[in-house]
Amino acid sequence: MSFFNIVIAILAFGVLILIHELGHFVLAKLNDVKVEEFAIGMGPKLLGIKGKETQYSIRALPIGGYVKMLGDESKSDDPRAFNNKSSARRLSIVIAGPIMNLILAAVLFCIVGMSEGIALPTVGKISANSPAQKIGIKAGDTIVKINNYSVHTWEDISFNMALNKGEGIKLALKNNGTIKKVTLVPQYSKKEKMYLIGISPKFIDKPTIIEGAKYGTSETVTMIKTVYLSLKMMVTGKASAKDVSGPVSIIKVTGAAANAGFIRLVNFIAFISAQLGVMNLLPIPALDGGFVFLFLFQMITGKKVDDDKVGFVNTIGFALLMILMIVVTIKDVVYPINF
Repeated sequence: MSFFNIVIAILAFGVLILIHELGHFVLAKLNDVKVEEFAIGMGPKLLGIKGKETQYSIRALPIGGYVKMLGDESKSDDPRAFNNKSSARRLSIVIAGPIMNLILAAVLFCIVGMSEGIALPTVGKISANSPAQKIGIKAGDTIVKINNYSVHTWEDISFNMALNKGEGIKLALKNNGTIKKVTLVPQYSKKEKMYLIGISPKFIDKPTIIEGAKYGTSETVTMIKTVYLSLKMMVTGKASAKDVSGPVSIIKVTGAAANAGFIRLVNFIAFISAQLGVMNLLPIPALDGGFVFLFLFQMITGKKVDDDKVGFVNTIGFALLMILMIVVTIKDVVYPINF
């Protein structure tokens, strides 16, 4: 793992943290909540600038960031305190961070699509003697479902193929308004080291801004589905803990993406941004999603949960997340990614 990889990874992750925390910061200001500190990084302060009422700082550990608001940890009587705002206003502040990461992902995927062209979920070419050719798939067929999962982008197809271990695949194909369903068994490719059905996508070489925006949005939706599907596979035992990537793996992959070219790096940052947005929305204490769940509960039931109890649960949640980070870091060292 080179120094270059580490620097690129820190800069890339810094951008994601900045965008995330900026979402919280802007919504806090719009809801007239006093922001005491806007920090990128955790731990000891390296740099700091004092604004009118907010301390802007860069901290030593590039593992996160935070927006410290008056009344977000302890009660305050100040009308501008976070704890004195309605559940709806607090919800808007909390959810803004993950939403900003998803918006960033969509914008970056749009840039990738506009730069490299867009692979459509439509068959462009078919390999000779492939399972696709034998089953009667034709160029121009659009894949709308794979194993009962809706398909919106070529990445939906690629993700499902990457998981395949030689089992039969059910496809729903659309051509000229007609839906055709087929089942075929992929063949193992020694060159690609995975099972394939022998199709390649149709490309839009020079997409318009509208097509790029549509691609960016669809690709982000695909990433959201991929995260939840991966979590489901972890819970059901269909995926191994070895498949979970930690900081070391992310640094390696970021460096590899940077070496492959600027657009590949942008694509990977978009991928991580989408994942960061989705993971932060999980209803886990100490994550934004935990607060989203709390404020929705209070809005629906009209009952206020005691702040001390919330603080206690979040402290436990944060401790467990730190333990998880340590575990996946150790896993990265024991089971490293090799290129």
